[in-house]
Amino acid sequence: MNKPKQIILTIIISIIIFFAGAAGYMFIEKWSFIDSAYMTIITLSTVGFSEVHEITQAGRIFTIILIFTGVGFFVYLTSVIMQFVVKGEIKSILGRRKLDKTIKKLKNHYIVCGYGRIGRILCKLLKEQTSDIVVIEKDMELISLIEKDKTLYLTGDAADESLLVKAGIEKASYLIAALGRDADNVFLVLTARQLNSKIYIMARSETRQVKSKLFAAGADRVESPYDVGAVAMGLRLLKPSLSTFLDIALSKKETEVQIEEILISPKSDLINTMLKDSGIREKYNIIIIAINKLNKEMIFNPSFVETYLEKGDIVIAMGKPSSIKKFHNAMNL
Repeated sequence: MNKPKQIILTIIISIIIFFAGAAGYMFIEKWSFIDSAYMTIITLSTVGFSEVHEITQAGRIFTIILIFTGVGFFVYLTSVIMQFVVKGEIKSILGRRKLDKTIKKLKNHYIVCGYGRIGRILCKLLKEQTSDIVVIEKDMELISLIEKDKTLYLTGDAADESLLVKAGIEKASYLIAALGRDADNVFLVLTARQLNSKIYIMARSETRQVKSKLFAAGADRVESPYDVGAVAMGLRLLKPSLSTFLDIALSKKETEVQIEEILISPKSDLINTMLKDSGIREKYNIIIIAINKLNKEMIFNPSFVETYLEKGDIVIAMGKPSSIKKFHNAMNL
């Protein structure tokens, strides 16, 4: 039996004992309900007050029985309640310590500040790739959602330097500023950039006017949910087939085709290899849509004769999920 049900059952039994005691005195001593209830309470609580009235021999025997049964049970009830409270506190403390230890071990992870509608959707998408996510949220009503989603979290103001340090900002690779107010996001970005000059910061902006301030504060990318939503809606209206294709291709579900970006690691055998000599199409049956070079130059539909694969290149490829996965593994040995 779980603890809440056990407590409810013991409380019900306690009420039954109380009314049984009062009924016993009313029947044996012919007292009123108030006098009987009072006598029952002082007997069960062992406060040591004198009897309300002169008690008969039968009443004394009944009192002895009530003491042995009722007092023992109420002591048990108190111990159950105290155990429940203490265990709950201990469990909460140990759970928090476990979370803190897990967060402390993270490297190259994501820090998501704000778990509103935007923050929660972002975390859901990120979890398709990694579980190394730490959420910072001060709204206690949203904490239960974070726990339900089984996500690492810290409670408090995301712009608090000590909290960002606790979230491992010095070792993190990405920070997402998804707080509800633009002013809060600007201050958060400014604080985060001071703590880690190399971290990639993406910030949410409610208005276009604040975008320049977020960039000035140190954001690498600024997105407005309203602008992105409007563009997506327009694309669905004007180019529904293209929109449907992109939804399928960018989905992480098992579909016929998928578009993915793959980093060419320093360990790859294809470094400094011309595309035509790489054997990518023959081995993996994928299409190279574009290559984002290390200098941020984007080469669309790269020439197989003129283009070389280099360390740090990001290849944007399209093909079956199994082929994409195979190519990804080959590029990141």
